[in-house]
Amino acid sequence: MQEENTSFDARDLLNTLTSCPGVYRMLDDSGGVLYVGKARNLRKRVASYFRRSGLSPKTRALVEQIADIEVTVTHTESEALLLENNLIKKFKPRYNILLRDDKSYPYIYLSGDPDFPRLGFHRGARRRKGRYFGPYPSSGAVRDSLHLLQKLFKVRQCQDSFFRNRNRPCLQYQIKRCTAPCVDYISPEDYAADVDNTVMFLEGKSSAIIDTLIRRMETAAAGLDYEQAAECRDQIASLRRVQEKQYVSNERGDLDIIACAADRSSACVQVFFIRGGRNLGNTVFFPKIPAEAGEADILAAFITQYYLGKHIPSELLLSHALEDKELIQAVLELAVNNAGQALTTHLNTRQGYTGRLQELQQALGLEEQPERMECFDISHTRGESTVASCVVFGREGALKSDYRRFNIEGIQPGDDYGAMEQALTRRYMRLMKGEGRLPDLLFIDGGKGQVAAAARVIEELQVSGVRIIGVAKGPDRKAGLETLHSPGRRQPLALPSNSPALHLIQQIRDEAHRFAITGHRQRRAKSRKTSALEQIPGIGPRRRQQLLKQFGGLKEVARAGVEDLLMVKGINSALAQQIYDAFHGDSA
Repeated sequence: MQEENTSFDARDLLNTLTSCPGVYRMLDDSGGVLYVGKARNLRKRVASYFRRSGLSPKTRALVEQIADIEVTVTHTESEALLLENNLIKKFKPRYNILLRDDKSYPYIYLSGDPDFPRLGFHRGARRRKGRYFGPYPSSGAVRDSLHLLQKLFKVRQCQDSFFRNRNRPCLQYQIKRCTAPCVDYISPEDYAADVDNTVMFLEGKSSAIIDTLIRRMETAAAGLDYEQAAECRDQIASLRRVQEKQYVSNERGDLDIIACAADRSSACVQVFFIRGGRNLGNTVFFPKIPAEAGEADILAAFITQYYLGKHIPSELLLSHALEDKELIQAVLELAVNNAGQALTTHLNTRQGYTGRLQELQQALGLEEQPERMECFDISHTRGESTVASCVVFGREGALKSDYRRFNIEGIQPGDDYGAMEQALTRRYMRLMKGEGRLPDLLFIDGGKGQVAAAARVIEELQVSGVRIIGVAKGPDRKAGLETLHSPGRRQPLALPSNSPALHLIQQIRDEAHRFAITGHRQRRAKSRKTSALEQIPGIGPRRRQQLLKQFGGLKEVARAGVEDLLMVKGINSALAQQIYDAFHGDSA
């Protein structure tokens, strides 16, 4: 026995241990749990820790800290596995592989309304009457599926309170994402057919839907209802395109593909979710592991902690025990590559952007890290040349190719609320039409008023699953004193000035501010090349010509100071100041 490195005498314990299955808990001198393990034979397994040679450095370090060992005998090894899992989750021992996954996964929910049921996003207990489809790996995957279903079958996704109080169709009807059952533009029978197709699609039966649509198209054409026939034709074409984009297309059922990559004391596990033959997306985990943990051990611990108590698909395919099936080979390779890439990114940025993103998740109480964030800001000069900016950040940082600017027209000069509503409406109408992805978080540079404007747009467009956060400046616009506002929340949230989450919010807000001001200045400069002098009261054609001649062109007039302008005949101090302000005054 190895007794030199520990004060714990294992001989008496080993003499009393049974050969039955069970769970053992190794304790330190303060009673804390160091390690929890299961065994088919308790005596043999515990004795293996105290042999004279052949122990790994990790095991030797563990044994040196043992002050006591507690055991629980079970009837079967399966019971021991269940108990081990519960104890690991309860005590979180430092020498066990720990999966930090306490979030609930999202579903698509189809309500149980008899006439016009709604589709929606759902997370949490499934108590309401209706059907649940999933689970999905992330809220983004649910939104992508809901968006696709809106385009294909037009089943309503609005809240019941919104639906019951309509007397005219909303914008979803205008952009052909809903059939307006709220105002009886579609019969319950036709709506039920769309619901049936939606359910079949979510069950992976898209081929059967196409057969049904072909029959409906032929019937409509025979009855000279060419509009209905064309609509069916377009649905068939859309479904065909969707089928082509699926990684798995044989409708074999539900399975998860699990890949692991490990590097020293860090590991990444990536899971791809296949439901009804459709790839719903993937999610990444970075479990806490002790040194020297192998990838097979990590996978075994992951499966136990992740799947017990959750929905388990009919098949689990592992990167380290792969069956030779061509159907999933390409997807598995993708999962392995992504796991390795995600691990590299995690190791390289743990203390930087990724760390701030994790802090943001905790500070805002999010179920998962946001995959996509957008921030809007408004910039203008006394209402002139108003420009709205939209910057986009993902899990790796700024996504500059997705940035957008909006030239604001048709509002009262200086109406920041109206500008915000116009920008958001234009942006999210495009997204609802399929021109991009919806964000998880929508940041607005402003307080309650701007947040209320954003909430009105989001409700009118029936955008679901997007959380709105207003970032209001502190006293004297001092950084670190910002407050965060959300719709329906009376008290704003104030994060500490040294909070990494606040630093990330400031970074995103400042980027939106920079992008808005740059766009505004470009727009203002372009308009002022031809009209700046014309828009100044008191500057008629003669004085305009005189100024241009005196300074040699509009660019030189723009560079002139007030004292320079006063030297021109007919320009008094008030007019000189007006001219100067027209070229140099900024607000944002």
